[in-house]
Amino acid sequence: MSILGFLFKEHNLPDEIQVMDREEYKEAISRGKVQLVDVRTKAEFASGHINGAKNIDFFQGSAFESAFSKLKKDAPVFIYCQSGNRSQKAARRLVELGFAKVYDLRGGYRSWCY
Repeated sequence: MSILGFLFKEHNLPDEIQVMDREEYKEAISRGKVQLVDVRTKAEFASGHINGAKNIDFFQGSAFESAFSKLKKDAPVFIYCQSGNRSQKAARRLVELGFAKVYDLRGGYRSWCY
């Protein structure tokens, strides 16, 4: 296990969640139409985001769950936040909501932009 994996608690993730490096994530979302979701705030999203991402703010409670209820639970969902912490929390919540496969961007949007 890498030090980053330890720091970001990747060792405790359910099987439905996979954390991907930037290049692996980029390749996966470029393969066609995917459910790509930025779980940052509206202001963070407005300051820059991955092309094609939908913004569903993790901090919006029931609105977060309501927005995800409109997505396909049996299709993979790709999520990210600013640094990877919030998206891991969101990924765990999505698994609780019944999503079969959740892919999270290691290091979040910061790693995407470097």
